[in-house]
Amino acid sequence: MSPPGSTTPEERARIKIDAALEASGWAVQDRDLMNITAAKGVAVREFKLAQGHGYADYLLFVDGKAVGVLEAKPEGHTLTGVEPQAKKYAAGLPATLKPPVKPLPFLYISTGSDTRFTNLLDLKPKSRRIFQIHRPETLAEWLSADPLDHWLKTLHAEGSGFYSAADATRPSTLRTRISTLPPLDQGHGGAGQFRNQIEAIVNLERSLKQDKPRALIQMATGSGKTRMAVTSIYRLIKFGGARRVLFLVDRANLGEQAETEFQSYRTPDDNRKFTELYGVQRLTTNTIGASTKVAITTIQRLYSMLKGEPDLDPTLEEEGAQLTPGAAPANAPLPVVYSSAYPPEYFDVIFIDECHRSIYSLWRQVLEYFDAYLVGLTATPAAHTFGFFNQNLVMEYSHERAVADGVNVQFMKYDIRTKITEKGSIIEAGPDTILKVRARSGEKWLKPDEDITYQGKDLDNSVVAPDQIRLVMRTFKERLRTEIFPERKEVPKTLIFAKDDRHAEAIVEIVRDEFGQGNEFCQKITYKTTGTKPADLIRDFRMRFNPRIAVTVDMIATGTDIRPVEIVMFMRSVKSRVLFEQMKGRGVRVIDRDELRSVTPEALAKTHFVVIDCVGVADSALNDTQPLERKPTVPLKKLLETVAAGSTDADVLSSVAGRLARLDRECSVEERRAVAELSGGLSLSSMTAGIVAALDPDEQVKKAREMFGLPASAEPSEKQVEQAAEALAKAAVAPLATKPELRKKLQELRSSHDQIIDHLSRDELLVEKTGFSKDVKDQARSLVSSFEAFLAENKDEIDALQFFYSVPHRDRLRFKDIKALAEAIQAPPRSWTPEALWRAYELLAKDKVKRASGQRLLTDIVSLVRFALHQKAELKPFSEEVRERFDSWMAQQANKGRKFSDAQVRWLEMMRDHIATSLEVEVDDFDYAPFAEAGGLGRATQVFGKELTVILRELNEVLAA
Repeated sequence: MSPPGSTTPEERARIKIDAALEASGWAVQDRDLMNITAAKGVAVREFKLAQGHGYADYLLFVDGKAVGVLEAKPEGHTLTGVEPQAKKYAAGLPATLKPPVKPLPFLYISTGSDTRFTNLLDLKPKSRRIFQIHRPETLAEWLSADPLDHWLKTLHAEGSGFYSAADATRPSTLRTRISTLPPLDQGHGGAGQFRNQIEAIVNLERSLKQDKPRALIQMATGSGKTRMAVTSIYRLIKFGGARRVLFLVDRANLGEQAETEFQSYRTPDDNRKFTELYGVQRLTTNTIGASTKVAITTIQRLYSMLKGEPDLDPTLEEEGAQLTPGAAPANAPLPVVYSSAYPPEYFDVIFIDECHRSIYSLWRQVLEYFDAYLVGLTATPAAHTFGFFNQNLVMEYSHERAVADGVNVQFMKYDIRTKITEKGSIIEAGPDTILKVRARSGEKWLKPDEDITYQGKDLDNSVVAPDQIRLVMRTFKERLRTEIFPERKEVPKTLIFAKDDRHAEAIVEIVRDEFGQGNEFCQKITYKTTGTKPADLIRDFRMRFNPRIAVTVDMIATGTDIRPVEIVMFMRSVKSRVLFEQMKGRGVRVIDRDELRSVTPEALAKTHFVVIDCVGVADSALNDTQPLERKPTVPLKKLLETVAAGSTDADVLSSVAGRLARLDRECSVEERRAVAELSGGLSLSSMTAGIVAALDPDEQVKKAREMFGLPASAEPSEKQVEQAAEALAKAAVAPLATKPELRKKLQELRSSHDQIIDHLSRDELLVEKTGFSKDVKDQARSLVSSFEAFLAENKDEIDALQFFYSVPHRDRLRFKDIKALAEAIQAPPRSWTPEALWRAYELLAKDKVKRASGQRLLTDIVSLVRFALHQKAELKPFSEEVRERFDSWMAQQANKGRKFSDAQVRWLEMMRDHIATSLEVEVDDFDYAPFAEAGGLGRATQVFGKELTVILRELNEVLAA
């Protein structure tokens, strides 16, 4: 029994429920004071129902009609067990009242803190947790929806799901309409899609039809996730009647890319542009237009909108820049309160692009605020990604499958290793040794009194060795035209990943020097780029000839679509598998030949890309864990201010720990002592360890058991673990949060530490560790072996192979036979291409393989097969062989005294070139280019007379032999 004057748990719950109803636009009334016309929505307390049905805690009226019930329960009460009671109330409306739908369709059960909702209009009603009761305007809109039979008739479609006659005549719901989505392969969206995109859409729709609230789509970088999402969104709007869809990105430039995809998308049924049919808005302000069907924004802006802020600084939409002192959260995830402008039901579906990122900690509650389906898109999911999406992986499409399907291009790894990169160096102190030192206050000079030894891991942190960068870039330049892309004269589009902004600066300067090029040739694209917007630099890199080389840190590491990139160079190491795959993925995208040649004119096609590993990142042990440093672009000062403002957010604390650990490695003994005095005896390393421990889930569970007196075998609740995590975090950062002088000292130390410029050490190339990796050569060897085995196994089955294996050769090889052979080797599971086979032979026998000077031709398969069967000692393009045979034949004719006129020579050369591309030339070919332009068969007969037939036979026999 509650003490006098106190409230019962149920009364406290009703106080919260009343406040939530009023915030959602409902007028809350006692039964005795009932006026159901007083507002759009009225919630009447303790409404007496028909005999045997008791009292409804709240009966909900919209536009004067009863539409639902709300059952109140005390805090901590489980809710799913109350569903039968709510359903009983929904069927117990007095007979004198005439609701629009019977039984009442909208059922809510709430403790004020936890609310569940069931919509009886759904085909298979299933309760779900919602942030807060829906607005009365929303319920009115749902009740006015077209019945299912009318909805399907307006679409000229038949439902694919099972529904009764009653279902067909009641207002249709989103879930009901989704259950009747037409099959994709019936002309409703499959056109222009890759097979993997179709598979993803079909699988996603299957999940939605099963009413699974979350779905994860894993598709390799560059395999068309965004286009797949646009197609899916189109179908959900047109056939599912989705009112509004959110496409969420984590950086502003990715929002621009998504907007472009929507703008260029043409619907498969009537070929109209998506944006002609539905409003698409990329948010640059905190307001969504009334006609917007698809909103594109960052999670940072979305959170700002939910908080009711008038606008958001655009710089805060870039990764890592979302923290502002004073507005920091008290705990993780970020706190979310109800927004009447953007209520939980505002979006029906949310697509989360690049969802491998921080949605699980900092932003999780922002997403869970909405009563919407959540669809995650990523190429590189980590373990917690699967957890967030309830292990509902509806599509798994690997890079290997994407390469086999022609959706991605494969990569080859090329290593450049130097002595300083691996082992560091020693700067010997001598009478003439003077070093330049770079400090935040400017440059100065240092005369060391003892030798300075540094390791490879110190490079571009405490020490910069310009000769190491210079040797890497010089080797890159030299090997580029001899090994990496031997057929190219111009530098392929190259993306270099640097450690930080200063490292990027040094790389840009040295690249320009080594290549002898100006500013436009090599550009830095980082968050600290000024003058030109980074987005404009990215656009130039993607669409213009210059820059040829872009140097970045994190800005282009994930998501950004730059299809022409053919080289990805790592001048920095990473420990995260997810981040490494994302960075490497900048090169995997396929590109149309004409689009590629518009920025790289001499390129024939993008057949592969090269990962140049200068630091051994691809050979190091990578893991799924996030690095300590999760806010690389947020200054230490801002991180410390955020902690001082009360934040215990996991990403913030993890970044602080990373900064302290790095600072500890740089500090002198005296500096460490000063820190300990200001912190109350704690060292930098102990503060770091304390923060890391506070973020450890096992430690949080242990602390929860201790705080709440639970036995070791008991599993604490999620709320108890959250409270324990907050307690641990507050204790760990207490010295930083409560001691301003300590924060000031840490900032001073960060600013004072110098970076030595080692101009004295000369680097050496580790020749034995430089070149294409062993894995690449092993793959080439495997491909060649498989190809040669395929030839032997199919010599009696494929006509073209019968020709090569027959001695003497039977008849003559025809173009249709070569085309059939090409289709056979390109068919799954082999998916081989002439270019890939040629490149494999080149890697294994470079001195015996000659590169094509022009476009790779289908007839090059002839040369490949002959080389594979050891019928030729050298692999050279078929067109080159034809030209050599032609020159030899012409010399033989001259020796025989057979002379040709200039006109005849021109015609002979046209025939030669036609044989090079088509294996033969026949009379019928004279009706087509280039012969038709020269006068066709009539002119050829005039030029050669009766010899024309003889000439054709001789050329076919000699040149295509």
